[in-house]
Amino acid sequence: MTELAPYAASEANSRGRQIVEPAPLARGEFQRDRDRIVHCTAFRRLEYKTQVFVNHEGDLFRTRLTHSIEVAQITRSIARALRLNEDLAEAVALSHDLGHTPFGHAGQEALNGCMKDFGGFEHNLQSLRIVDVLEESYAEFNGLNLLHETREGILKHCSQKNAERLGEIGRRFIDGRQPSLEAQLANLADEIAYNNHDVDDGLRSGLITLEQLEDVSIFARNRRIVEQRYPGLAGRRLIHETIRRMINLMAVDLIEQTRKNIDEAGVGSLDDVRAAPRLVAYSAELIPELRVLKTFLRDNLYHHYQVLRMTDKARRIIQDLFAAFMNDPRLLPPQYLQMTKVDKPRAIADYIAGMTDRYAMKEHRRLYAVGEIY
Repeated sequence: MTELAPYAASEANSRGRQIVEPAPLARGEFQRDRDRIVHCTAFRRLEYKTQVFVNHEGDLFRTRLTHSIEVAQITRSIARALRLNEDLAEAVALSHDLGHTPFGHAGQEALNGCMKDFGGFEHNLQSLRIVDVLEESYAEFNGLNLLHETREGILKHCSQKNAERLGEIGRRFIDGRQPSLEAQLANLADEIAYNNHDVDDGLRSGLITLEQLEDVSIFARNRRIVEQRYPGLAGRRLIHETIRRMINLMAVDLIEQTRKNIDEAGVGSLDDVRAAPRLVAYSAELIPELRVLKTFLRDNLYHHYQVLRMTDKARRIIQDLFAAFMNDPRLLPPQYLQMTKVDKPRAIADYIAGMTDRYAMKEHRRLYAVGEIY
């Protein structure tokens, strides 16, 4: 294994777990975190949660689970190149979407709207709530009892109000400090993965075309490279060869620019990382091209009328479920009915957020469709 850089997170400089546990026998502490995430219920549910396309629309489109695995692969590869803690980086990458609602961002927006008078809903906060409270796998504690560094990586964004409520884990948002480089890396690896793989899924679906992508310089340039090297290549092979070059370009740029930033900032420890500006970054030359790509995806894929039709249905499903349970909490399963005695809206949000796409649709039919009993 590559020797860690002095500014990487490690067991030696970790702030530990909320509840002290005996050290693992055959693996490291950060490996233990990664393993707990992989085995938790919320991670398994990602298999049937939307990335862009609702789960039932096709077997070949990415889900939150396949996306998370792809983010983890990119994160781990870059972490190794930068001599960072691969196990921590991978743990953050695998857990970054645990709190997502069914139906992707449309589901989150709808649930946040439902919760506007009750503290709102944000998937990063929900991911932290899952690993801190909601998972029920261990006899001695709620949640997964993850290391501080893993938990802070999961919490990518946080308002001042929520940071004050969260205590130590929210402190960096109040003090204006940074998380570990591993957490910063997982955040941008997420972007690399979804920017490229949404292009792939968009082309596969037929909602965007290769002709449209001629206006996206980073795609068009890499397509030309592929066509020059492999004359006559077409179809899925052409698309895959182009996209993998885009991923490589972004990853290499991120590695080189981050090394420069680390050197220029003169960081020599994890404390230096926390006190410095964001260090994991793309080069100034690449950022405009990435902005064009993201704008293209927003305008041509995420706002495509067929996607918007499905997301509009998704919003109504979430809103209807929330209204039904708020009106009569007795419709909830016993576990969540019990939780309503402490905080009814939050218990309902926990239940809905934990649903898969197909379970949410099935639950909606149970509550609203005439003739549905169970």
